[in-house]
Amino acid sequence: MQLLTKYISILILCIVANGFAQTKVISTETDYPVSYATISFGDGQGIFADDEGYFYFTKKLYPDVDSLYVSALGFKDKVIATVNLPKSIFLETETNTLDEVVIRTTVNRKFKTETLKPYLDDDYYKCWLPTIESEIAVFFPNEDDKLKKITSVLFPITLESRDWKKRNRSNADKRSFSTLFKVKFYKNNKGVPGDALTYSNIVFRATEKNGDEFKLDVSEHDLIIPEEGFFVSLQVLGYTDAKGKLLPNKKYKEIKTKTGSVKIPTNFRPLLPFTDEITDYRTYIKRVFIQGNNWVQFKKGNGIESGLLRTDLNNYGIGISFNIYKDE
Repeated sequence: MQLLTKYISILILCIVANGFAQTKVISTETDYPVSYATISFGDGQGIFADDEGYFYFTKKLYPDVDSLYVSALGFKDKVIATVNLPKSIFLETETNTLDEVVIRTTVNRKFKTETLKPYLDDDYYKCWLPTIESEIAVFFPNEDDKLKKITSVLFPITLESRDWKKRNRSNADKRSFSTLFKVKFYKNNKGVPGDALTYSNIVFRATEKNGDEFKLDVSEHDLIIPEEGFFVSLQVLGYTDAKGKLLPNKKYKEIKTKTGSVKIPTNFRPLLPFTDEITDYRTYIKRVFIQGNNWVQFKKGNGIESGLLRTDLNNYGIGISFNIYKDE
């Protein structure tokens, strides 16, 4: 991983030295950067802005892209031509999202905390290989009408051994990675992810040092579980440097075939273990760089090509912790 990080750092210096375009996404209303905005190319491919709203784009890297589709949660989408790409792109706030903002005070009532444990697995063959083009959402039903607040989300991770021959040994050295993820929470809209529960940017960086479970504290976001249940989603943004800064890597490989070049999404580590221990189908996927793309339930017959489905591994087993408040 150190060699990879060194190589990427050199690549970044080369990008700056050669005058590659650096563009910033900014909020029209606040003049603040729009962190981790989605930059779609209109062909199912794309990249992300970093925490300061910057992204790198040049015709040398993406010669066949003539338009960029810029979007972010809570903002209006915008289309920009790549010819004479401006240094700044301004996004307007989506007016209907302002009506969704609810200011809550701290719930000063007694509560008990419950945890739904994640489903862990270290079998490489039972794992999803994350790509930045896919967002995975998992549904959590609300079992009763008690007031509940989500305090943390538990994401299962499968670590890989450096030496494949030693992969079954618990003390084997693990393959290094430093990967940035974005997390979103959605209301349940008739069985699929709907409106956002919060418009806050929630991201975290995972490394092999986190072990086989990453615990994300979300208690500050006042996420009250809706009556109809909710979805929590995970989306990989890319690799980072040692300080957690998102690296501007090209997010797909081009493979030449007899009929032309084919773009293959780059797989990122860590692996995400799927499980067959959940009886219903709670996992949904969506391609994020396709405009107006719909969520698809992860199950056979839905047009999804995946070896996981052939072995009845239908769900990514995210866990959560939440407070259940006592009646007043």
